[in-house]
Amino acid sequence: MTENMAAEQATAELSAWTGASAILFDLDGVLTPTATVHERAWQELFEGYLASQPRVAGYSESDYFDHIDGKPRFDGVRDFLASRGIVLPEGPTDDDPANITVQGLGNRKNRIFNDIVSAGVEPFEGSVRFLQAALDRGLKVAVVSSSRNAPAVLAAAGLSRHFEVVVDGVVAAREGLPGKPSPATYQYAARLLDLPSRECVVVEDAVSGVQAGNAGTFHSVVGVDRGAGRQTLFEAGATVVVNDLDELL
Repeated sequence: MTENMAAEQATAELSAWTGASAILFDLDGVLTPTATVHERAWQELFEGYLASQPRVAGYSESDYFDHIDGKPRFDGVRDFLASRGIVLPEGPTDDDPANITVQGLGNRKNRIFNDIVSAGVEPFEGSVRFLQAALDRGLKVAVVSSSRNAPAVLAAAGLSRHFEVVVDGVVAAREGLPGKPSPATYQYAARLLDLPSRECVVVEDAVSGVQAGNAGTFHSVVGVDRGAGRQTLFEAGATVVVNDLDELL
């Protein structure tokens, strides 16, 4: 990186949250490393399911980023299956994880995920430093996650006390909000904070989440590259992309 490019990057990082009133954080992959746990759980789920589908291409690492990352759980099931030309019955929301339905597979993935995180979660140190800096500056904060496990993950990471507003998959379903890449869940969090979207920064690591931020009228969209790729996040609409949130300090 040239000296000019470095200066431009530093300016962009500073302006990404200058003048904002709130930070709207995604959870998995932004505050906590649980995105990798989700990735492992999805891989275990679909490798097991596809073993019974010998004429269908197996699960690959790129499937997570291409079809699943950042989306509500059951949307991830549907979109992955669609990539293989598979259509399954929906099943009831509380379907048995042993059943081969969209809801059953989604609930099976949730069980796998909870088994993995039950030992506890360590948040990203850089994200905790940035969160504390935001709070010290008097900014409001919220978590906006597609996961229905957000409160449990926040508790396991010791972060619950910082977030009075958590818009997760359960809230989205209750309020009839479409999932990311729609901006609806982020817009709802801004309303709960009693702020216009234009005063809120969206922080995301997933392409669908960055697209959600870009689709709304938010102050800015900070992309955190945890594997999606810097250029990919920029193309999705990120204002600035960092490897760790403490780069913004």
